[in-house]
Amino acid sequence: MQIHISPNDGVPIYQQIVNQVKYLTASGRLAAGEQLPPVRKLAEQILVNPNTVARAYRELESAGILTTRRGAGVFVADGVSPLSRREQNRILNERLDQLLAEARQMDVDVETLVKLLRQRDARMGNGE
Repeated sequence: MQIHISPNDGVPIYQQIVNQVKYLTASGRLAAGEQLPPVRKLAEQILVNPNTVARAYRELESAGILTTRRGAGVFVADGVSPLSRREQNRILNERLDQLLAEARQMDVDVETLVKLLRQRDARMGNGE
């Protein structure tokens, strides 16, 4: 499970974890019944306080996305359905709108933005 934290983006860290786990389950990258890392292990991986991960897991459990099995760990709940293509497009379009608005405010043209996107994609494809 890949979680990427951005400490400077203004979104609380626990909320970043919640959002990313929601997207991972909705996109099918985390399947029903799949086990998540223990709180301490995930906290070590992403370099945050274990209480932050515990808070995110509690919120995800309250939302019905995760379930805790005593003595066994935290798992993706049954019945969490992947997003439809339409819903995926809606989410991506919202993010693109935000990115385009920010780029315009910084006077960055679309061609430069596309170039940056391709560079980031290449880096992510190499595991960075």
